[in-house]
Amino acid sequence: MISLRTYILLDSLQEQLASYIGSTAKGFLPVPGVASLFVEIAPGLAINRVTDAALKATRVQPAIQIVERAFGLLEVHDHDKGEVMSAGEAILDFLDLTEGERIRPNLVSNQIIRSMEAYQCQLINRNRSGSMILPGESLFILETEPAGYAVYAANEAEKAARVKLVDVRPFGAFGRLYMSGPESEVDSAAKAAVSAIEGVTGVENVRKK
Repeated sequence: MISLRTYILLDSLQEQLASYIGSTAKGFLPVPGVASLFVEIAPGLAINRVTDAALKATRVQPAIQIVERAFGLLEVHDHDKGEVMSAGEAILDFLDLTEGERIRPNLVSNQIIRSMEAYQCQLINRNRSGSMILPGESLFILETEPAGYAVYAANEAEKAARVKLVDVRPFGAFGRLYMSGPESEVDSAAKAAVSAIEGVTGVENVRKK
């Protein structure tokens, strides 16, 4: 049985997130402003068939396909939002599920570190794939379960504030988002990200014991 862990439409991919995907993904890279759909399922290997269903039904382009043993993640996008929505419908039809049967995200961690010290900035910058955090900036860290919703938080935060996308990891057991900037802007970004995650409906996540 395939479970729908993440199913989320990004109506307009923001500039930094689009650039981040473009610098880290290996598929057909998106540009700012396109509509984007992220789908995460379990078990992971079935994501290949999910991708097949979306591409045969529409003209969307896939930027990300990650296959892990436990979870699989797919991103598809197009300038035509209707095509992306149709791809989503094709995926749901294939899975024999509805959007309402996706797992509702859990906000695992939400923290802000203010006036970052230089040495800690260096540690984070060594492992980031996005922008660098500079000493004195504030750092917003968000962790979600399922992982795929981290990109939704990133996109909504970027809409709301002038912050830098340091890193986002939308796959694995937990999703993580790092954003930095002036204190007031980070506060606004955090508020938007948390509100976005808390607004997603779905079913409760039942962990296996």
